[in-house]
Amino acid sequence: MIINPYTPGAGLVPNYLAGRDNTIEEAKEVISYVAHGYPTRSVIYYGLRGVGKTVLLNKIEDIAEENDVLYEHIEVSERSSFKISISLHIQKLIKQMSVKEKAKSYVQKAMSVLKAFKITYSPEGEVSVGFNEDVVAAVGVSDTGNFANDLTELFVSMGTLAKNSESSVCLFIDEIQYLKDDEFEALITAIHRVNQKGLPVTLFAAGLPKVAKIAGDIKSYAERLFNFISIGSLEPKAAKLALVEPAKKIGVTFTDEAIHEILNITEGYPYFLQEYGKQVWAFIKNKNIDITSVQEAYPVFEKSLDDSFFKVRYDRAAPKEKEFMLAMVACGEVPCTITQVANKMNTNVKSISPLRAQLIYKGFIYATSYGEVDFTVPQFNRYLKRIYNS
Repeated sequence: MIINPYTPGAGLVPNYLAGRDNTIEEAKEVISYVAHGYPTRSVIYYGLRGVGKTVLLNKIEDIAEENDVLYEHIEVSERSSFKISISLHIQKLIKQMSVKEKAKSYVQKAMSVLKAFKITYSPEGEVSVGFNEDVVAAVGVSDTGNFANDLTELFVSMGTLAKNSESSVCLFIDEIQYLKDDEFEALITAIHRVNQKGLPVTLFAAGLPKVAKIAGDIKSYAERLFNFISIGSLEPKAAKLALVEPAKKIGVTFTDEAIHEILNITEGYPYFLQEYGKQVWAFIKNKNIDITSVQEAYPVFEKSLDDSFFKVRYDRAAPKEKEFMLAMVACGEVPCTITQVANKMNTNVKSISPLRAQLIYKGFIYATSYGEVDFTVPQFNRYLKRIYNS
């Protein structure tokens, strides 16, 4: 048996991370600044599903650890409470800094602000274990019920503790598009304030293409506060490396024709490349993958995507939402206009606008420009054609 070096999965770092060198170098610079106690511009990566945004966050977390930057990873979801989650992770960061001798006089203040925050935003005012009895909640500071104010106070107290304990903090937030507007606004406000006060706190986040517009709509200064970086499919040269390099380490080669065919089918999307690499591995001939291997693997590759990558998302859609997406497919090409979708559904734009909003919120589609929509999952239109024509 030859070990399969390809790792399709949710955020799994591939054996060879191709095409992201410049992005990683820029992230190293950000981490270096905050590690030395300097405030710096936070980063938000955005792009379609399967382009490797979570992979980047996981890679940068390793860089943070190498530079002794304290960090926490938060994955936002439609169902979980960000307000509870952020307090938990900040509590963990404060505790890590509390052991430093220089921090002693600042720990009590940070814990006091945190306790007031948790009392306000935990269910029924519950506060999790971990607070000493002598920690008194900072009444009137982070318990006002105004989330922007309260989160800002929490960030400032954490940042002040970090600065005076010669520590630095980095928060990693994945699926940031699921933040509610008041939560996103509060996060932007809090990051803005710690920057103004010169505190060593920064943020790396990742989300779907709509996040840049959401942030800009919420706060006009968001584009100056964050560096928004688009993450897309790999260029042909990088896509080839992502495919070839993991196999080369094990002595397996690809013919040029096989590489060209896989790149053509996957369109350079990192997740698809990893999935094809995994499936074609079963069709190796004498430690070589040729065009016949690629063709033989295609049905398995397609079925694997359909049964997992595509289906897990499609099953979350309500019947009317599925009808909307099928109408998009019926338009012929995506992106398509909302007017075209309405025509295919034999209705008007106004009546389907709530459906459009729901699908954008759930992360199925996004607005490519005014009045136009496309799928957030690459090749999702092909999947819909397959399951409804089969």
